[in-house]
Amino acid sequence: MDFPIAGLAAVCAGVFSNPLEVIKIRMQLQGELQARGHHPVHYRNVFHASYVIAKHDGVLALQAGLTPALWFQFFLNTFRLGGYDYVCKKGYTKNEKGETVFYKSVLAGGLAGNVGAFIASPFFLVKTHLQGQAAEQIAFGYQHHHTSMWSAFKKIFIQHGIRGLYRGSTSAMPRSFLGSTAQLTTFTYSKELSQKYKLFSNYPLLETFVASMISGIFLSVMITPFDLVCIRLYNQGVDGKGNGLLYKNFIDCLIKVSKSEGFLGFYKGIGPCYLRLGPHTVLSLVFWDMLKDCYAGFSQRMTLA
Repeated sequence: MDFPIAGLAAVCAGVFSNPLEVIKIRMQLQGELQARGHHPVHYRNVFHASYVIAKHDGVLALQAGLTPALWFQFFLNTFRLGGYDYVCKKGYTKNEKGETVFYKSVLAGGLAGNVGAFIASPFFLVKTHLQGQAAEQIAFGYQHHHTSMWSAFKKIFIQHGIRGLYRGSTSAMPRSFLGSTAQLTTFTYSKELSQKYKLFSNYPLLETFVASMISGIFLSVMITPFDLVCIRLYNQGVDGKGNGLLYKNFIDCLIKVSKSEGFLGFYKGIGPCYLRLGPHTVLSLVFWDMLKDCYAGFSQRMTLA
């Protein structure tokens, strides 16, 4: 049950964090391959973006792509959190003293994240398309004009087959590896330090909350440039053969963004990125701990019965 519990925890968090994901993607597509000051700025910050999206697309647009987003979170974290938790419980990330070994934790979190990201990639693709769709007056990036998750899957599969559904999946690997490494390793170390010095010994929920907030900071700084490249690759239009219209691959996207938008271009959307990742990290890991405790308690009662 550890694996589906991890996925369910992320789904619970995703319901609350999805509007910030929509805003983040809109801001990451804003001014694509254009120098700063040479494109209109429809989204100045999180609050302004919320207002603009609600005004032009309606309030419900802030929950665009919710269905594929939740499926993405479920499959990603079933393998990412569940896989990492399994490896930790088996003791593969610890030394003889029971202490977490940094490089082992990094490898476990990164590899578990890569497996989850690849399996969930089709949902991330459709989620990105739906969340990037906007009214003409405030649109940036390629507009796919999907009407729903299933119509998007059908359209992509008919045009480009299974390969089309996994388009951009290789770009998710560095994003997922670094993101999972930063999130899970810092969360684990933060909790271990808290327990070692008994900072929140009587408040386990607060301990998880603080560890999650610390984890969210590291995650945002590490993941934002890779997340932007990933979003650009997933969202770009393709030709009849399924080849990208703007970018050939991950490296090509890095070079083009660097040349046209500069270093700061990679950090577009970092505000909503943290505002999303901070609470999402907190909620995911708090729900994860709570669900694990609930399941452990249920299992114990069933055993006694």
